[in-house]
Amino acid sequence: MGMRGLAAALALLCGMPAVAQEAWPTRPVRLVVGFPAGGPTDIPARIIAEKLRSQLGQPLVVENRSGAGGRIALDHVLSQPRDGHTLLVCTYIDALNTMSASRPYGLGEMAPISQITRAYYALVVPNSVPATNVAEFVALAKARPEGMAFGHVGPASMPNLVARMFEGAAGVTMVEVPYRGTPPVLQDLIAGRLQLFVGPLVNTMPLAQGGQVRAIGVTSPERLGVAPGVPTLTEQGMNLVAFGWLGICGGAGTPPAVVRRVNELVTAAVASPEYRTAVEGTGAAAVSSTPEELGRLMQDTVTQYGAVIRRFNIQMD
Repeated sequence: MGMRGLAAALALLCGMPAVAQEAWPTRPVRLVVGFPAGGPTDIPARIIAEKLRSQLGQPLVVENRSGAGGRIALDHVLSQPRDGHTLLVCTYIDALNTMSASRPYGLGEMAPISQITRAYYALVVPNSVPATNVAEFVALAKARPEGMAFGHVGPASMPNLVARMFEGAAGVTMVEVPYRGTPPVLQDLIAGRLQLFVGPLVNTMPLAQGGQVRAIGVTSPERLGVAPGVPTLTEQGMNLVAFGWLGICGGAGTPPAVVRRVNELVTAAVASPEYRTAVEGTGAAAVSSTPEELGRLMQDTVTQYGAVIRRFNIQMD
């Protein structure tokens, strides 16, 4: 037996591969986005993809598989070989989707790689609601027997979850009105058909600055540079801090060396001036993390917002 045959035989006896693990990537990489092109999830994905392309030696394609609140994209990524060639722009919604009884997987089926954004929200009211701060809004809500109406864009969306958290913290009762997207919510808010919307800064602050709606609070721990005149909920006496996030994930079982390499590339992309400028333009913050930090964030998301989902019996299916 030659030396090569002997090495192979020893490897088989030891239960080890006879050849070194394949380098990554060995074929084109797909970065799957669960929401439409051009939106606040898609824009960061495309900038990161552009930054990674020059480093991979293989094509990298951004693939939009929108629908079902991100579930179509998550289901697809988890159905693919978990070798790092199919990645997901994961969101707080994906972490919450693992709570659904209809999902065949749990949070442990996802491999966290790095966070890429963090986004806080503004509470805005129409000009027909004479409230300039949280205390005034709560007083009006308590005096309204039929309840204030708030709009949201899906049962596990942050506009729904934070509005429910606000409702519980304020001790008021509100009526939810679901919509299929943010634009129609804002149209009805401006028209006074809704009394509250908890919305992304990129959508709400231009309207507030233009005088079409009024911002009464933000969900950040400190005042935000894009809305320096809007007080936080905490400084108004309400213990409520909430944010949405985006990250890069794979399927559980993705080789650790691949996770480390993707994390290095994503961290460098998030630190680039181009990425930070683009993300901050949407009212979010450019934030990277270790895989372990993103994993803890995913678990914290399920813990914090899962309690809201159970308390208000929010149906995710």
